[in-house]
Amino acid sequence: MKKVIQIAMLFVCIASVSAQNRIIEAESTTISKHTVTIKNKVIPYVATAGTQPVWDKDGLVIASLFYTYYKRSDIKNDTKRPLIISFNGGPGSASVWMHVAYTGPRILKIDSEGYPVQPYGVKENPHSILDVADIVYVNPVNTGYSRMIKNKDGKYPDKKQFFGINADIKYLAEWINTFVTRTNRWRSPKYIIGESYGGTRVMGLANELQNNQWMYLNGVIMVSPADYKVFESDVPVSTGIDFPYMTAAAWHHKMLPSALQSKDLLEILPEAEKFALDELIPALSKGGFISDTDRKAVAKKMSYYSGLSERVILKRNLDVTPRFFWKELLRDKTGQTIGRLDSRYLGIDKNETGSSPDYSAELTSWLHSFTPAINYYLREGLNYKTDLKYNMFGPVRPWDRTNNNVREGLRQAMAQNPYLHVMTQSGYYDGATTYFSAKYSMWQIDPSGKMKDRFTFKGYRSGHMMYLRQEDLAKANEDIREFIIKSTPKNGAAAKY
Repeated sequence: MKKVIQIAMLFVCIASVSAQNRIIEAESTTISKHTVTIKNKVIPYVATAGTQPVWDKDGLVIASLFYTYYKRSDIKNDTKRPLIISFNGGPGSASVWMHVAYTGPRILKIDSEGYPVQPYGVKENPHSILDVADIVYVNPVNTGYSRMIKNKDGKYPDKKQFFGINADIKYLAEWINTFVTRTNRWRSPKYIIGESYGGTRVMGLANELQNNQWMYLNGVIMVSPADYKVFESDVPVSTGIDFPYMTAAAWHHKMLPSALQSKDLLEILPEAEKFALDELIPALSKGGFISDTDRKAVAKKMSYYSGLSERVILKRNLDVTPRFFWKELLRDKTGQTIGRLDSRYLGIDKNETGSSPDYSAELTSWLHSFTPAINYYLREGLNYKTDLKYNMFGPVRPWDRTNNNVREGLRQAMAQNPYLHVMTQSGYYDGATTYFSAKYSMWQIDPSGKMKDRFTFKGYRSGHMMYLRQEDLAKANEDIREFIIKSTPKNGAAAKY
């Protein structure tokens, strides 16, 4: 009889668990206290993991965003303490990468170059910027635990309110306004940081926050920024601007001629950049009307600076894209491919033939270490419990890329706000959002050149996620600290020209 009762109770428990709907709570918070040692000093902080609603124009909840907020707890007056609002990109990527690998108080357990190790997990981040700024990591709709919410009739809202360049910017600006209001941070210096597509996002947010939320920023930080204006350019710009990255990747894999290979990377990149601007882009601009003599001369120099054969370059009509480069560089040496987001990584394809790799060697490696770590950390480290799946990448397609004016938006925000500074951080081995493309975007934001003293560019000997390399983790965080100091007005300096 006792056994029958136990079995019956088991079925009741199973039924109870299975009956729970796996949906996001519009509002939730889990608060915990921690410490981290940064620069040999113990920093106490409070971590808040939770959800905050997104409302439509009628004030109805249409989504809820999951966030993690770290606030240093030994600061009595936070009116002078910066707040950094952090995004990743995709579009469709969770705010996990920079959260547990770059600026946050806990980072992945990985090796010194960023490769996975077991057992998976996190450890203290001695380079975190939490000593100088509080940070909130925001997950846009359908990323992380963030989700749309059904209305009273059981229908989801129109996806067009979320999934597009301008829609994304608009609802996130509203969400930020609410967050800053709820946490009493209106007086704090404020910064937004975005990685990859997050670069597009924060360029647009700077203007949206300023002109529609009346929130003025001190800084915009773009980490390996994606700029669709470059991606969608004609071949001369899109191919030409990416070319210096190929010099960097070829140098790393020792595929350049000895005259270049014997020099340091930073000695040869200016040469490749000059060639790209002065010779390659003009040559590509001529298309099929370039003379055979000039075509061969340019192909010879491309070979010199890329490690590819002149024969292959000529067969491509000088249009050597990064995608082809990832497949071609080591084809005749080891038969391996190189990574898209970080070309230090190596992959193995089914066939050595073809014009692009079968998969992204670096991304599979990163998902290997990030996915277990973030699921463990949020649940066991921050005690945030949910049965929702944590979307490393969520369903956000189709993504509306029309009316993309984020570059102009950032220019306008800077012109209107003398306090506003911009920093770009890029890895030389990033073949997706290349470092020279990031420089080019920076140059195009302010055609007048009157604000160029408020732009900063920092390069690193790694890829898209430069912070996965231990040496660059330290350097990149220190660069953010210096940027914050530079962009924080001294002695009550007024915002005026």
